Amino acid sequence: MLPLLERRARAALVPPPRLPLSEWIEKSVVLPPDVSALPGPVRLYPFQRSIADAMTDPSVERVTLVKSVRLGFTTLISAALASFVTNEPAPILALLPTESDARDYMVSDLEPIFDASAALAGLLSPDGDRNTLLSRRFPGGSLKLVAAKSPRNLRRHNVRVLLVDEADAMLPGAEGSPIALAEKRTLSFPNRKIIIGSTPTDEGTSNVLRSYGESDKRVYEVPCPHCGHRFELLWCHIQWPEGAPEKAHAVCPANGCVIEERGKSAMVAAGGWRATAPEVQGHAGFRLNALVSLLPNASWGKLAAEFLAAKDDADLLRVFANTILAEGWREAADAVDESALASRVEPFSLNAIPAEVLAITVGVDVQDDRLECTFVGWARDDAALVLDHAIVWGSSQDDSTWTELDEMLRSTWKHPHGGRLKIDAAVVDSGDGGITEKVYSFCFPRLSRRIWAGKGVSGPRQAFQMSKSPVRGGRLFLVGVDGIKATLFDRLKRGAQLRFSAGLDAAYFAQLASERRVVRYVKGQPVRRFERIPGARAETLDCLVYAFAARRGVPLNFDQREDELRGAPAAPRQARVIPPSFPRR
Repeated sequence: MLPLLERRARAALVPPPRLPLSEWIEKSVVLPPDVSALPGPVRLYPFQRSIADAMTDPSVERVTLVKSVRLGFTTLISAALASFVTNEPAPILALLPTESDARDYMVSDLEPIFDASAALAGLLSPDGDRNTLLSRRFPGGSLKLVAAKSPRNLRRHNVRVLLVDEADAMLPGAEGSPIALAEKRTLSFPNRKIIIGSTPTDEGTSNVLRSYGESDKRVYEVPCPHCGHRFELLWCHIQWPEGAPEKAHAVCPANGCVIEERGKSAMVAAGGWRATAPEVQGHAGFRLNALVSLLPNASWGKLAAEFLAAKDDADLLRVFANTILAEGWREAADAVDESALASRVEPFSLNAIPAEVLAITVGVDVQDDRLECTFVGWARDDAALVLDHAIVWGSSQDDSTWTELDEMLRSTWKHPHGGRLKIDAAVVDSGDGGITEKVYSFCFPRLSRRIWAGKGVSGPRQAFQMSKSPVRGGRLFLVGVDGIKATLFDRLKRGAQLRFSAGLDAAYFAQLASERRVVRYVKGQPVRRFERIPGARAETLDCLVYAFAARRGVPLNFDQREDELRGAPAAPRQARVIPPSFPRR
């Protein structure tokens, strides 16, 4: 038998058993008021515990989170990162979509949490010559926050722990998928840990759904408080009386039991995760929607009201499916039926404007021998009414052609309320290199009239934004064509919030249906794109895209506009009082 002192010495070399991450978080991590609406020591929700424990389970190499909002996953990921810094010091890399995301995450989440938690205080201090805002060193390891849009920054790092947040906002670049590039930086560590989380976007191209499909695919099942049947709570289980979403309740899929909102807390507390693909080892996948959230703003009644507000608008419905239900968006179809569009025409036009139209924008496509213009009216609910499509014939190099366009854009039309509507904004395509200077010379002097030179850009872009620097002494506006086309395709397919004048001819609708949505693989990663049908013309589609972009650039007060059209007197402007610069006695 070993002497007592030697046994004690050997025991001192053996680290004490490590707490499960869920327990460590609740003992060690504190949320400050500027990070959480529920400040103080973290108290994990029942469904968060198994996710947390998987993140530090040595037998689990990968963790995938398909998440909705209102579930506290950002806090959970931050707490897991804090645990690695404290308990398993190693090189850590956090990959976020953009550099501004990385900066905001460090300043608004990580630093406040580390400062507020006694167990973490000082570990991510920015002091020291080798520390920067997005790069910190701590005893035994380092933390780097890297933007997915800067893949070259990934080459310099070898890391054991990789955290990827909002993976579906990361598209392949010239060097391939930034997520795949980041994963390669972990290959030298046999005990690596890869954690990927995101709200899903498009079903066919979602990074997080693809990763979840390769995991053991766990779902959170709750018991019916009446019959005990366990099931994953989905949107199809939520019902409410007609016109009363506040009375929403869940219905047990096995026996039809009615489960009131007041029973949700106990039901969620008694829930548990079940792997639907248990044969997969080492990759824990979790999928969870907001229906199990215990936050007041995620009550079933409030979610039902949100659904009713979104169900007729494809853009809002997509957001609801992604952010509330944690589901990938499935497009209605890949192509548009031109005959179906033509059958939807209505008896309105620029000379017979419907009363609900309170604004007009124009999209202009420039061709060598003509300028094509689509006039779109806008209603309060963002419904778009295509009022007319006109062509200005003449060489795009001749000043007379542009003069005619200018006169057209100065037109006004009688409104049913009694006043006259004018054009609120127009975007003229400047993307064709042969006519770019002509477009600039026409648009730049008319900036005050909101006649803008636009250039279409692909990829994940805002619908409409000003270029960062002046161009030829003026301002160029960048149009995110992929996002706008996605909106258009959804409205075209679903017949919602996009209406057409009976004055539009068959060629107009044929050109609207000139592109189809396809999935192509770039560097091995699926990317959704719009491709022209061979031989088809697309001028009217391009015009409509630019008219939609123009609307995104116009701030509108519809109440004020309606008052103006009715001839109501404008509200008196309050005089601005400028205090004197000299000190008062």
